[in-house]
Amino acid sequence: MSDQFEGGVWAWRGAYLLVVVTLVFLRLLPLPAEAGQWPAPDFVLCLTCAWVLRRPDYVPALMIGLVVFAEDLVLMRPPGLWAAMTLLGTEFLRSRASFSRELTFLTEWVMVATVMTVMTLGYRLILAVVMLPQAGLSLTLVQTVGSILTYPLVVGASRLIAGLRKPATGEVDARGRRL
Repeated sequence: MSDQFEGGVWAWRGAYLLVVVTLVFLRLLPLPAEAGQWPAPDFVLCLTCAWVLRRPDYVPALMIGLVVFAEDLVLMRPPGLWAAMTLLGTEFLRSRASFSRELTFLTEWVMVATVMTVMTLGYRLILAVVMLPQAGLSLTLVQTVGSILTYPLVVGASRLIAGLRKPATGEVDARGRRL
């Protein structure tokens, strides 16, 4: 996809929504599961973080909030809590998107891993304060570690399949706006 035309940004936003809907659909499939299996990584969170750091204009905050809120409803999580944590984490990353252009991938990965860990711990803390039932800490940490380890794969797939990359310093779009 190319954003040489005004509709390019909307095409990317549509692609993001399509991928997220597909990931949520796959998560809902009744696949055979046995007790003792590890929880799957949060692919939606990995995808959102990767896209926010590469092209923040493709995934606006309102879209992130609505998508993750819908995911909360579908997955029967407390409505809005994970959406709020995701929005806070991705907005933190968005504010550092221009700074992260010069960072190595390893440094970016550590930054995203830290944000994911803080989001997860904040989510569990809020659930504990309001005394809502939650999964065991070990399962939550396994899912978070899985998400952190999956992040490079999602970034690689976004680059290879969709061609999504970080803009170069000083790069401009078709209208002359700085990216």
